[in-house]
Order: sequence, then structure tokens, then C-alpha cells
Amino acid sequence: MTQLVLINPKSPTNVGGVMRAAGCYGAQRVWYTGERYGYARKFATDTKQRVDEIPLEALASLADIKTAQTRIVAVELVDGATPLPFYEHPENAIYVFDPEDGSLKQDVLSICDDVVYIPTTGCMNLAATVNVVLYDRTAKSQHTDYSREFILKNRDTNNRVKVK
Repeated sequence: MTQLVLINPKSPTNVGGVMRAAGCYGAQRVWYTGERYGYARKFATDTKQRVDEIPLEALASLADIKTAQTRIVAVELVDGATPLPFYEHPENAIYVFDPEDGSLKQDVLSICDDVVYIPTTGCMNLAATVNVVLYDRTAKSQHTDYSREFILKNRDTNNRVKVK
């Protein structure tokens, strides 16, 4: 199971991008903390309406969803974190992402089981970071479907191109 936690997300546009990524990569739930998204929720740009399929819920504290069966993984460009290319994703994970205009606080990092970072020059935006982490999880999974049938089922309806 894959869940995402967005710590006080700044932009409803990025939350919409996160919801699209969650749908593309099979995340089952998205949580958010703080009040900023709640105020701007009606402006979210979830172009695939993933919020109809994937719960997007407010969360008071990360500790409220911590269980023994799930590893909490912070994604943060901090000293001591594991580079994402070397990280082995757990079967049941909750990935925690910082707001674009801040970093995860020490109290949040202390609750997490692991901390990973994406080796970039500078920081990426929230939706881009979620896409990279979920792609990495999918690419490393033993359950990923690489078949032609998968491509035909999931490509855009306007895409009828094929490699010759």
C-alpha cells in the first residue's frame, strides 16, 4: 500500500499534480496537514479528477497514521538522507513531503523510519518530487507490468502512434 502525506502544501495547483501522480502510480490515499490547502482547495487543478478515486483528507498529526506494518519515509534534501537511487522501497509505505516554501521539521523527521533525497541541484516542486519518488518505486517493483497490453490500455485516447 502506498500513501502520501503533504505537510502544509502551499499550492492547490501542486496538490492537483500530486493527485494526478497518485492515480498514475497507484497510491491509495493522500493526506495533507496545515490549513493552507483547505483555504484554497476549490482552486485545485486535479485534471484527471483523481480525488473521485483516491481519498484526499486532512490530517492533524503524522503520528495518527503510524502503524507497525507501515514504514514512514520522509523525502527531504537533508544531510544524512539516503539517495533515492539506492533506496529499497517497503511494501507498505507512507511518503512524507515538505511544503515548497519550507523543510520538514525535526519533529516530523523523528517520526519517520527512513529519510531519502532525490539527487538534484536545488529543490524540485512538490508535484515533481512526488512523481519522481512514485516513479522510482514503480520502476523498482517486481510487480510492474511492462507488457504491450498495458501500453494499449493506458495510453491517451488521442495517441495511436507506434514504433515501427
